[in-house]
Amino acid sequence: MASRAEPATEAAGRRDWRDVARDAADLALLGILLTLAAAPLLTAAAASGAASAAVHDWTRTGSWPSARATVRRFGRLVLPGVPVSLLTLAVAGLLAVDLASLATGRVPGGAPALLVTALVAAGLAGYAGLVVVEVGGNGGGRWRAAARSAARACLDAPARWVALAGVTALAALLAVLVTPVAVPILAGYTVAALHAVAGRWPAPSGAELP
Repeated sequence: MASRAEPATEAAGRRDWRDVARDAADLALLGILLTLAAAPLLTAAAASGAASAAVHDWTRTGSWPSARATVRRFGRLVLPGVPVSLLTLAVAGLLAVDLASLATGRVPGGAPALLVTALVAAGLAGYAGLVVVEVGGNGGGRWRAAARSAARACLDAPARWVALAGVTALAALLAVLVTPVAVPILAGYTVAALHAVAGRWPAPSGAELP
């Protein structure tokens, strides 16, 4: 009996192309919903937190949270996420202006200053990506605690920081190269990639959120 049950168990746990296609469709839908929810800009943090929490649940349990639970999460995170959205938009805007000014020669510094600014932007993007992952792990909230935990994790595991910076840089490059209609789909895959990369390193001692 045991020998007959083993192949059945292995077959039940084996994934095929239909599982991959379903996961791809789910992530594409997540990205579209994330983009729509973040469209007012001030809700960007809440949308990112809710999407990250959904991906966290999916990677841990193999199933997505219900639509009602996700909507409740998003609604609960809107007001606390407004300052986070404003800060993120301000920093991103300043970095974009700096990069554009250096690239066009309007600001002195040349290639070295442009390279340093690009590296700073990539580092901040990688840190922000880890913050999003940490927020997803605590249900989509507690941004301050997530920011502190992400900062400790970046210092304790610089390789993970670099890898996450690479993920965000690749996502930004693809967003420029692909057709605009595909950008929302890319958002869902980016959140999943951040979780996958961050999960390859064990959490440092004391870095867990309370």
